[in-house]
Amino acid sequence: MRDFLRRLPKAELHLHIEGTLEPELMFSLAERNGISLPFASVEEVREAFDFNDLQSFLDLYYQGMSVLCTAKDFHDLAMDYFRRANAEGVVHVEMHFDPQAHLARGVELPVVMEGLSLARRRAQRELGMSTALIMAFLRDRPAEEAMEVMESAAPYWEMLDAVGLDSAEQGNPPAKFVEVFERARELGIPRVAHAGEEGPPAYIREALDLLDVCRIDHGVRCLEDPALVARLRDEGVVLTVCPLSNVRLRVIERMADHPLPQLLDAGLRLTLNSDDPAYFGGGMLANFEACAEAFGWSREVFVQLAGTAIESAFMSDDRRLALHRQLAQAV
Repeated sequence: MRDFLRRLPKAELHLHIEGTLEPELMFSLAERNGISLPFASVEEVREAFDFNDLQSFLDLYYQGMSVLCTAKDFHDLAMDYFRRANAEGVVHVEMHFDPQAHLARGVELPVVMEGLSLARRRAQRELGMSTALIMAFLRDRPAEEAMEVMESAAPYWEMLDAVGLDSAEQGNPPAKFVEVFERARELGIPRVAHAGEEGPPAYIREALDLLDVCRIDHGVRCLEDPALVARLRDEGVVLTVCPLSNVRLRVIERMADHPLPQLLDAGLRLTLNSDDPAYFGGGMLANFEACAEAFGWSREVFVQLAGTAIESAFMSDDRRLALHRQLAQAV
């Protein structure tokens, strides 16, 4: 099964590029930029990856990204992940990035965009990998700030495949960002949002009704609301589920308890993703393998999941057709 899962062409729809920062690269960039880290070694960083909840992860996540200062840093970060993902059979990557977290450190948006754009072109040229870019707003920051970022990104609107909503979910409902997402809709930019990870099923409804999103990131708590499950199924809404992330952040205690099988049985459209692979125990292949071990799924199930990801990705029709053909050949 491992060889099959590696060979399977996988599209990743839920990835935070800052969350791909492996400890080795973290130390390398810290040295390059003259930044002192509160860790003595790579091993000490990995020991800190024992999270109690989403907030404990975010604290370390924001601390780690302090080493990202220049366009070259963002380029190196993205290329480091693209190469690892490519080796695992990933053919398309959609990366969230958090401009507010960088602006707060004095790193301007053009720096981030230059580095990520260069990496995207290299990934296409050298790895044959397609990519998409999702500018995410931090939901625990003021909505007015998110709107300022939205407007300041005007030179890059055509480069954005979507906008998203991430960070600490509890107490930060989607309703807070209605005007920002309405502005994105006016500009013709697709919308996605994290909802139903730690937050309640009501946040999923808000994301659909108020933010007009085309995908829900996470969404695992939808099972608490049968009417919502029926709506997600009937409307064909895609949930970008991140199983290892859910376990590491204690959303789910054990992989064996993950609701993925119930979500599938309910007829929902699902994809598997890594979220923040440097922090959560592995990339796409590790997430696929964890599901194979925990649920004993057949090859057909994984083909279905991979196909859903390709079908619902932000990519050209030609690229989608090519990847569907590649998937058929892999089977």
